[in-house]
Amino acid sequence: MFGEVLIVPIGEVEPDLMVGLAGELRAALGCLVTVGEMVAIPKGGYDPHRRQYRGEFMLAVLRAISAPAGRVLGLVDVDCYAPGLNFIFGQATLEGREAFVALPRLRSSFYGLPDDPSLFRQRVLKEAVHELGHTWGLGHCSDPRCVMYFSNTLHDTDIKGATFCHRCQQAIPSWMSISAPNCSV
Repeated sequence: MFGEVLIVPIGEVEPDLMVGLAGELRAALGCLVTVGEMVAIPKGGYDPHRRQYRGEFMLAVLRAISAPAGRVLGLVDVDCYAPGLNFIFGQATLEGREAFVALPRLRSSFYGLPDDPSLFRQRVLKEAVHELGHTWGLGHCSDPRCVMYFSNTLHDTDIKGATFCHRCQQAIPSWMSISAPNCSV
């Protein structure tokens, strides 16, 4: 239904996480999902004052990948932000081809709590589906259980589901343009 998704590690990312996410995305979205080769973290995107990477640089790296996949989903294990936001869990090009998920703030240990690998993987899946939803033209949803609900906090991610509500499912267009502004969460 949703075409092919290529998962690309931006820098070092746990191979098991990518393989697991590929299977979960296949099941959740009914699409072909493959794992690609690692690309380098863009050095120019690092802001030493914030000690974070700017999300649009991650999107640029993904945009440069030549692959037949309809969507390219990056996973990066560095803290990211977008202008006007303290941090982002991910970012996508609205109605575009590329999206990414930033992993650090999805881990409980980022907040000084014990890690919970199962909860971490659920969060990664939810944010991956959310960002891919933006590439299919979906904006944020007002339903806190919908995967397209804006996650302002990790609690928001934890309470929402990993699927689209009926309204969002119906709003996914059958055609998709690839030139649009970036969308951050």
